[in-house]
Amino acid sequence: MHVVIINGSPRVQKFSNTDKIITSFAKGLVEAGASYEVYSISNRNEWDAARNAFISQEHIIIALPLYVECVSSLLLEFLETIPVERQKPAQLSFILHGGFTEGHQLRLGERFLQSLPAQLGCTYGGCLTKGGSFFIRFTDEKPVQELLNSYIPMGRMYVEKGNFYFSEATKFTGPEYYPLLIRWLIEFMFKVVANKKFDKYAHEWGCTLPLDNTPY
Repeated sequence: MHVVIINGSPRVQKFSNTDKIITSFAKGLVEAGASYEVYSISNRNEWDAARNAFISQEHIIIALPLYVECVSSLLLEFLETIPVERQKPAQLSFILHGGFTEGHQLRLGERFLQSLPAQLGCTYGGCLTKGGSFFIRFTDEKPVQELLNSYIPMGRMYVEKGNFYFSEATKFTGPEYYPLLIRWLIEFMFKVVANKKFDKYAHEWGCTLPLDNTPY
């Protein structure tokens, strides 16, 4: 199997959480004996090659972040340039991730993605969804490494099954909703821990005013 992977993030590779996820997922592809090629829509110089790969290969995966229930306009612009006519039949699948950690917060984006393959002359190969990816590019701490490493077996199973229609992919998303007590704890941790991290990153990037400063 040869897989075309398109990084649908508008961020350049250096700042792309999606790129790190693709790297881990691709390790699983290789372990299962598949080959792959990656294109990033953030680099318009790659668009021609990405289009040619899209219309000529059989297994295509678009990996993308979900920004508050929105697919990036840059990805939509790229998809509008793809010819409907194909050189051979293809299956289009998706890897969808986002900062929110509950599965239901990714479902609206997933429903939109389900409609795309038919519009692009492809069949739908399912969508691998996972939240909690916000801090990937900020740190290499153990929880982030565990999150990235979890994509490796998903890559292996994609090769074995040929799509994302397997039970492990469904479980991969995690809880659809957290219990109320867990939500309260997460909210508390976010206020206490996450805000301190945001302040730390802002200071490192040269911010001199508090993040809650409201000059206007």
